[in-house]
Amino acid sequence: MTRRNRLTPSVADVRRAVRESFERHGVTSGDLVLVACSGGPDSMALAAGLAFEGPKLGLRLGAVIVDHGIQEITATVAEETKAQLEMLGFSHVRIVRVNVGSEGGLEAAARSARYEAIDEVAAELDAKYVLLGHTRDDQAETVLLGLARGSGARSLSGMAELTGRYLRPLLGITRETTVQACEDADLKVWHDPHNSEERFARVRVREQVLPVLEEQLGPGIAEALARTADQLREDDEVLDHLAEHAYHELVKAGPTSLSANVKALTELKPAIRYRVIRLAGTTLGGHLHRSHVLEIDRLLTNWHGQKPLAVPSVRVERIGENIVFKSTKTLKPGAC
Repeated sequence: MTRRNRLTPSVADVRRAVRESFERHGVTSGDLVLVACSGGPDSMALAAGLAFEGPKLGLRLGAVIVDHGIQEITATVAEETKAQLEMLGFSHVRIVRVNVGSEGGLEAAARSARYEAIDEVAAELDAKYVLLGHTRDDQAETVLLGLARGSGARSLSGMAELTGRYLRPLLGITRETTVQACEDADLKVWHDPHNSEERFARVRVREQVLPVLEEQLGPGIAEALARTADQLREDDEVLDHLAEHAYHELVKAGPTSLSANVKALTELKPAIRYRVIRLAGTTLGGHLHRSHVLEIDRLLTNWHGQKPLAVPSVRVERIGENIVFKSTKTLKPGAC
């Protein structure tokens, strides 16, 4: 049995965001759409919006609840969330319990375990989309964290609305709106204590940095940061497209190596050339940071007989008029 509640501005905003996101990216009657739901206000408001809009489009509704097991209460929260989602009309609700490691810190390890679990369920059920409850506030926090880490345009462009099968309809909605929408719909939500622990960088940004910026620079900082992310993402996508075209035009593939003409690469603008270098490394199984890319670029633009470079999983050297990338680990057949 589904619940029907009064329509308020916050409830209407969430529903509209879900509806317009589907209009932009497309759904077909009969598609299964999952929501990743923690029981918190963002994902619960999103679930309620999907529960209202989904049936009008003929969608089948499902949810994935990941119990990280980090806190004793999470098993109870997961069961209560499942019951509430079923009351909203969700018929495919899975609780997945995961073991969280320690690599990269608790926050990163929990995120990795969560997405792995969601990916498995989505693949098993052949879901069209998995909806995530990231809001405009989350986007602003992501941009500030990227700025602090000096991560470049890709990081500053924040989260895209659609990444693979992951869809984020609420990137234009504030956290205040999702909280109010849940209150208006009489939905029980869980406030994770970890979201208030200042040992996590994101919490410090949320609780300390953004309020100071609002106080000193005026209101609307989160909205401005999210708008900046959108603009940077548009530019970044164009540069990526140009780099991919240049890569396919200039880079020649061998069984375990890639090569390209030095003169042709140096004629590219730096922003494109750096992306081509990074793409070559990624193709061979490497993960190149900016410092690695700049080292490799010096083999092209500041050549004075340097020795071959060893960067993560890749060996790079200049041989005559070509630069050659060689994998230092075993690749799957056809990887190049």
